[in-house]
Amino acid sequence: MFIVSEMLKDARKEAKMTQEQLAEKAGTKKSYISRIENARGDIQLSTLIRIFEKGLNKKIGLTFL
Repeated sequence: MFIVSEMLKDARKEAKMTQEQLAEKAGTKKSYISRIENARGDIQLSTLIRIFEKGLNKKIGLTFL
């Protein structure tokens, strides 16, 4: 979860967006974005993809080893 939280935080800052702006674009709440960025909550893969794709206009990929 720590890696996901850091990736999200870095991507949001790179996009020069606040948590509130990201939440609005991704269709979620600021408090949810905050919990994820602080690694204090679980996140479904579909929600993570929606936040990155709709909120940040980025694609994410997963690699299983």
